[in-house]
Amino acid sequence: MSYDPTRRHFFFGTLRAGAVPAAGFGSAPSLRMLGYKSPNEKLNIASIAAGGKASSDIDGCATENIVALCDVDEKQAARKFKQYEKVPKFKDFRQMLDKEAKNIDAVIVATPDFMHATAAMWCMERGKHVYVQKPLTRTVWEARQMRDAASKYKVATQMGNQGYSNEGTRQAAEMIWAGEIGDVTEVHAWTDRPIWPQGLTEIPPPDTVPSTLDWDLWLGVASSRPYTSGGEKYAKRGNGFYQPFNWRGFYDFGCGALGDMACHILGAPNLALRLGAPTSVECVMKEGVSEFMFPKKSITRYDFPARGSMPALKLFWHDGLNETPVIERVPKGELLGDLPGRPFGRGPGQRPAAATVGRVFDYEEFLKTKQDSEARMPRPDGSLFIGGKGMLTTGTYGEQTRLVPAEKMKDYKFPPQFLTRSPGHYRDWIRACKGGEPACSNFNVASPFVEWMLLGVIALRVEGKLEWDAAKMRFTNNAKANQYLKPSIRKGW
Repeated sequence: MSYDPTRRHFFFGTLRAGAVPAAGFGSAPSLRMLGYKSPNEKLNIASIAAGGKASSDIDGCATENIVALCDVDEKQAARKFKQYEKVPKFKDFRQMLDKEAKNIDAVIVATPDFMHATAAMWCMERGKHVYVQKPLTRTVWEARQMRDAASKYKVATQMGNQGYSNEGTRQAAEMIWAGEIGDVTEVHAWTDRPIWPQGLTEIPPPDTVPSTLDWDLWLGVASSRPYTSGGEKYAKRGNGFYQPFNWRGFYDFGCGALGDMACHILGAPNLALRLGAPTSVECVMKEGVSEFMFPKKSITRYDFPARGSMPALKLFWHDGLNETPVIERVPKGELLGDLPGRPFGRGPGQRPAAATVGRVFDYEEFLKTKQDSEARMPRPDGSLFIGGKGMLTTGTYGEQTRLVPAEKMKDYKFPPQFLTRSPGHYRDWIRACKGGEPACSNFNVASPFVEWMLLGVIALRVEGKLEWDAAKMRFTNNAKANQYLKPSIRKGW
């Protein structure tokens, strides 16, 4: 049975995400009276973080006015600080919001995961629109708080999972809703992450905090601990033990490979299959276990109940891979992952080129890629939908969407477009900030998505299947797991 999108999937254009007056258009004399800017008037945007991913987020919003920057690490922020020499600079975002509040309309939040919710809440409470990097929050409770705050303070929001704006993500949904592969009962998603250390069992001895870093501010809400660079071993890699990047692997700071890549790779399954709350989650395999870090490699299983006319679903997340997983019935070479150098792929550390976001799958290009696959090892990142009539696969950000085997795409015509197309992930948010329709990954969409994803993060820390009661926000069979649903917040924060 095909799934009828006209009855069940009209949610992209919902008008209840806070970017529109509560009583609807026409309930106030003008958007300007409600504090919205004209579409032709530039937003004043600040950024909490300026190095790392924040740098490209700032670039993505460079059409607007960048009016203030904040980063606890002067070394990591140096390039952006120099680029915007004349704007005020801060180490503490609380001071920035206090001093520059009148000059700021919207804020980018691109700190490590554990500070996302705290920083974003400070912004929303002050009426500032927010763009928050994935995975939005580190805990389930924070995800719900973020959604409630966005509604309460009537701000425009967006999570930084760019794949939700990609053409292929929408194509995957439309193909599945058109019944192209029948009822989907199984999904696999995979990644080569972590590409940072995980599974370590010892913490190096403390050493001197660099003069460019405010370590106490970096720790933020997390419990105090001595700074360590990790010594010569980590210096050679150009990365410290905790920061600027390795924090992702620590329970206290990040969400591991799931937090880094699931909001991208599972975006197409979440949209196409309307994945609400699962009934259970379980880590079914892990290697390299640690008391304070995520494992080196793992497989996590989620079980979702039937949703409308969609049947129950089992979803498997594979991380720590060196190559695409072997999945029963999938011919070799069909799950190519992301090949470096190809127009619809990406090289190590790169995002898909802007020109590829709206590209439709090209069968002839695929054949060339397939011929190169043995000589140029694919990066294993992607997803596979298994249905009663066939299979469909996508790349990291929803790109390369195609039927399996790809020969089925030779003369394939995509279903008529049902979902609206995105003007670009940052532009989508900027438009919402100025009174346009809600962004595609606004917190009404992103929070439920992140919530079920974060259940897998908890499953990596405890043994056995976890039975989930979404209404009560608790696991019904594991008290230890429940302690990870909310963060511990350091005194003073």
